[in-house]
Amino acid sequence: MKPITLRPTEPEQDFGQLAAWFSMLEDDALSEQGLKEYYERRREIIIQRIAENEEGELLGFYWVCFNNAESCNIDLFVKSEQRRQGFGKRLYEDLEQSVKTAQAKEINVTIIDTSSESRIFAEQRGFSERWHFIPMRLNLETFDDRPYDDIIAKLKRDGFRFTSMEELGDTEEAQHHLYTLNDETNLDVPGRNGERIWSSFDDFQKRVCQMDWYKPDGQKVVIDTATGDWVAMSAISRFQNHAYNLHTGVDRRYRGRKLAQAVKVTALRYARDVLKVNTVHTDHNTINQPIIAIDHKFGYIEMPGTFVMKKVLV
Repeated sequence: MKPITLRPTEPEQDFGQLAAWFSMLEDDALSEQGLKEYYERRREIIIQRIAENEEGELLGFYWVCFNNAESCNIDLFVKSEQRRQGFGKRLYEDLEQSVKTAQAKEINVTIIDTSSESRIFAEQRGFSERWHFIPMRLNLETFDDRPYDDIIAKLKRDGFRFTSMEELGDTEEAQHHLYTLNDETNLDVPGRNGERIWSSFDDFQKRVCQMDWYKPDGQKVVIDTATGDWVAMSAISRFQNHAYNLHTGVDRRYRGRKLAQAVKVTALRYARDVLKVNTVHTDHNTINQPIIAIDHKFGYIEMPGTFVMKKVLV
């Protein structure tokens, strides 16, 4: 293998190229300034290295973002014309050593399902398939939300209050209710297999409520006024030039009343009327057919899928 140097990226020097590579990997435009701002907000939980040859040509990079002390997500990229020369192997070996030094136990990587080369590379390094996701995209300019007015009106007459974290003051008490509803409905997502996303309420506050993408008015919730129970939610926020519907869930005791459709419509209206975006993205595990059916009904179209692959370090 030709000699290469792995070094930390320098935002002013390297982030233009890095943003172009991320845009290619994620099939979504990312600006140099956007990447700089993202990195500055999260640099304490990110490890990254860029590879260059003796001539100073940039060959590829890796990027590690820690979810918590135990788990991280990674990106690894080598320019197509520089592949099959051992550069990816060298980058991955350094990446894994960095993760082990940080004492994390699990590495996750997302791979587009049309890239057999990337999947083989991951499998050769001990990764196995965890989930298969379908990204979906909705054009808000053609989305007709009028048919849902009657559904929402009926649910309100039945005693359900449609509100948001903003309207509720985004208090710690409200955040605790939001955490409980998020936690319970996420556990019910097909394929979750009992795995919790957050270890505690404090973890939820840190990784959700205190993040820059968290918008209290984009956290739509439904409350049963007869009991005070929080029964449905749909969370949405803006990322670059589109909105992303992070999670929609309904308490299992209240399913079958079209609450998922109703609360999701309020989130989509917020994206269109307040965030002023034209498209909304989301993604679903392929076995989560109920929510996929709802999104098809709304007019979402499916995009190329992705595999989430996992490696447990020993």
